[in-house]
Amino acid sequence: MKVKAKNKNRVKNSNWQFWAIIAAPLIYAIVFAYIPMGGVILAFKDYSIRKGIWGSDWVGLRYFKQFLLSPSSSKVIINTLVLGFYSLLASFPIPILLAVGLNEVKAVKFKKTVQMITYAPYFISTVVMVGMLMQMTDLRIGIINKLLGLFGVGPVNFFGDVDIFRSLYVWSGVWQTAGYSAIIYIAALAGVSPELKEAAIVDGASRLQRIWHVDLPAIRPTVVTMLIFACGNMINIGFDKVFLMQNSMNLAKSEVIATFVYKVGLVNADYGFSTAAGLFQSLVSFIMLVTVNQISKKITETSLW
Repeated sequence: MKVKAKNKNRVKNSNWQFWAIIAAPLIYAIVFAYIPMGGVILAFKDYSIRKGIWGSDWVGLRYFKQFLLSPSSSKVIINTLVLGFYSLLASFPIPILLAVGLNEVKAVKFKKTVQMITYAPYFISTVVMVGMLMQMTDLRIGIINKLLGLFGVGPVNFFGDVDIFRSLYVWSGVWQTAGYSAIIYIAALAGVSPELKEAAIVDGASRLQRIWHVDLPAIRPTVVTMLIFACGNMINIGFDKVFLMQNSMNLAKSEVIATFVYKVGLVNADYGFSTAAGLFQSLVSFIMLVTVNQISKKITETSLW
């Protein structure tokens, strides 16, 4: 019995480093992700600083009805959905195409150079990236307007034209994240069996045929999994980039739920209404994630759970 007790103590002592490593992200998630979830109760209360969260009066679903029925809120929801869907259509396939293209490159130096060039923009902060966009699209000194002038096109106010905002937001995001997003697909392509490619070559398959019939089917589970995550995050438009690109001229299409929550909650101090709007966004994201996951499970037999 003493020998067994000693062995158990040795096992516990030998694993303390493992539990210490696990504890750090676990504590972080509990403190900054799960404990703040208790604040969603504000969406159902008429919050008063004097009474506090628990002492404030219950209002039920009043703020949700107000958010869904308000004309300004409807416009915000539509802007968020359109911008999210546009981002999904543009940003999802390009990393796959980039990964497949790099996988076919045989010149190692050229391949690494392209990877570095496409990967580097991801490390540019959002503030710096938006500042770069403002400089490049400036009406007087912007390089883009200088190039357009060479072709006889007048200066374009990219940040002031409401119809250009969505494309400017989406394609700048593609430029910034395509290289980083392609990494997971490059890793998946590295696991494709060389024997399958050799067999396809022996059968006379062209390069495009090998990509279509060998490479893409091999990484299909990875593509489907990433698509499920992308659909779940489609409505979660980030606050910082939209807010930095937003101005009075493009507000009609740049006002999304994230910026709306900031203005209503922090600027106007209407905490209950802003919490309801944020909770609505989270619920829609969760529903979309579950729905797309179930559809994927039935069609492709690949799912998150």
